Amino acid sequence: MRYFIEFSYFGKAYHGWQVQPNAITVQRVLEEAFSTIMGQEISLVAAGRTDAGVHAKQMFAHFDSDEIENSDDLVFRLNSLLPEDIAVKCIFDVPHDSHARFNATERTYEYWLVQQKNPFYTDEAHYVNRSLAVDKMNDAATLMLSYSDFECFSKSKTEVHTYLCDLKKAEWRMVDDRLVFTITADRFLRNMVRAIVGTLLEVGLGKWNLDDVKNILESKNRSKAGASVPAKGLYLVAIKYPSKIINS
Repeated sequence: MRYFIEFSYFGKAYHGWQVQPNAITVQRVLEEAFSTIMGQEISLVAAGRTDAGVHAKQMFAHFDSDEIENSDDLVFRLNSLLPEDIAVKCIFDVPHDSHARFNATERTYEYWLVQQKNPFYTDEAHYVNRSLAVDKMNDAATLMLSYSDFECFSKSKTEVHTYLCDLKKAEWRMVDDRLVFTITADRFLRNMVRAIVGTLLEVGLGKWNLDDVKNILESKNRSKAGASVPAKGLYLVAIKYPSKIINS
């Protein structure tokens, strides 16, 4: 049978999601916990691959196994075995052809900035101790919604067949003491969100204007865009699936 797992993690201690040689990753830790408890080798296929240090408030993965009689008990046992920075929310059966990555229709990320030094955000947000023109950053973010090719924000050495993404939302807003950038699309390229934020910060600092952003987008050249911001401020916060998989 095929099952989905919904889980979350704080990414500071991990070299991203995907298993890598000689590195601790979220996938490795989760698969080892599953295999230990279930007495069989379990392989997880996630909705996406977060980079080293990136967090996930909501992540899904699928796996195949014999029928699970008590999923609540399995969740309890997994959480008892897993480290404190990884938490399983639920496990549920899905149609046999469901795929955590390919069936996802929408993904949403947040990037957190703070503009006053705060020890409680040391590992949770990017500290920028400069005045930012947030209205201009939002104008540039809105401009991006009219584009579909985001090669200029993609990691240069990456195996993708297309740089096209259906960007549905991109906006900055204050949330308590944080400046939060929220971005939603059907898919994201490697490093895309962090490169977009870095580019928008250049706008907020007055170094670039809307014409500069337009030229960057149309250049399709990663070296033209802003530097990537630190991973610690990036959160995968939501993933959507068709109702046949998840009734939300």
